[in-house]
Amino acid sequence: MTPSYYEKSGAVRLELYQHLFVGKRIGIVAHAPSLSLGKWDDVNNSIIYERKKESLKPIHTVDRCIKNGWNVVRVFSPEHGFRGKASAGEHVANKIDPSTGLPIVSLYGSHKKPSKSDLEDLDIIIFDLQDVGVRFYTYISTLSYVMESCAENGKKIVVLDRPNPFASSVSGPVLDPIFSSFVGLHPVPILYGLTIGEYAKMIKGEGWINEWQNLDLTILSIPNYNRESLGLPIAPSPNLPNYKSIQLYPSLCLFEACPVSIGRGTDLPFQVIGAPWFPESNYSFIPQPNVGADYPKFQNITCFGEDLSEVDASQLGFNLKYVIKFYNKWKESGSDLNNTFFSPFFEKLVGTDRVRHQIVNGMSAIKIKLSWELELESYRHDIRNKYLIYSVKIK
Repeated sequence: MTPSYYEKSGAVRLELYQHLFVGKRIGIVAHAPSLSLGKWDDVNNSIIYERKKESLKPIHTVDRCIKNGWNVVRVFSPEHGFRGKASAGEHVANKIDPSTGLPIVSLYGSHKKPSKSDLEDLDIIIFDLQDVGVRFYTYISTLSYVMESCAENGKKIVVLDRPNPFASSVSGPVLDPIFSSFVGLHPVPILYGLTIGEYAKMIKGEGWINEWQNLDLTILSIPNYNRESLGLPIAPSPNLPNYKSIQLYPSLCLFEACPVSIGRGTDLPFQVIGAPWFPESNYSFIPQPNVGADYPKFQNITCFGEDLSEVDASQLGFNLKYVIKFYNKWKESGSDLNNTFFSPFFEKLVGTDRVRHQIVNGMSAIKIKLSWELELESYRHDIRNKYLIYSVKIK
């Protein structure tokens, strides 16, 4: 990771807003990638460093606030935990951060939304999570719950914006509210084309939370951010370790609801796909427990399939071709379980029941994509465009 990446964060503007934090009791929603480097100088439009850039190490937002002498009272952690090592879906317990001695409150499992008691001794919340711009990645759901709790309890929230690898991509079906869940709360497409700061503006502006009109929201934008750039974000979680895994994530995550492994428990999570029932091929892997995957699907069983780690996924976005291919192979395998390829979780991930029926009825990925174009146009022009902070190319 180049040092310049850590400059691309709203966190570098924190010191310019110290009037919001001095003398206040602060709670911080953060995780391991909540890192930044330098301080932003609005006058000279540049980053300021305390030492030479080459000798600097990025600082965590929690440590940054403490270093500034601000009163940090509590840390809130999302899925994967504060240090980012928990498996997807794993219960994350409340504990004490060994580095700072601060209590950590988990916002995952049965406690997804901060309670009144969580916030009663706080004046302000700083929210700093590295998102990936995909609807079923749960950090935007955590954002929504935190915003709602702040609105209901009269607490100010400051969202530190961060780059989104899909900031210019709008793709996939718009979620039908019938299938609303923690992996998709709002009527947006799978790739919604907003940074997390822009998404926060949309949550409030569209009234998607209780008492939205009472929410005191501030976004600290990213200095000199170009939403068209395709840089590698800080790895947001253990199973998205690099840019290729993030590029493939929107298309491969649907396999979480199918009898197919997407490489959890290997060195190539979200870069390989396979299953024991898939026809024997030149490529195979054996999922085994590792960091971020304590109990991977098909643990210790040979899975045959495909290695996608070298494919050009830069223009892939969201594509159903992999799911369709494996569904057809499943049918060809002659299994008696043909009707269970898609578990009920599939509808929650994809956000509608139309897609499963379209695949089962033999519709191609291209035709399925065309079926949601009208709703995407409506989302782009009627909703998304109202909340853009950073300029977008006209397409």
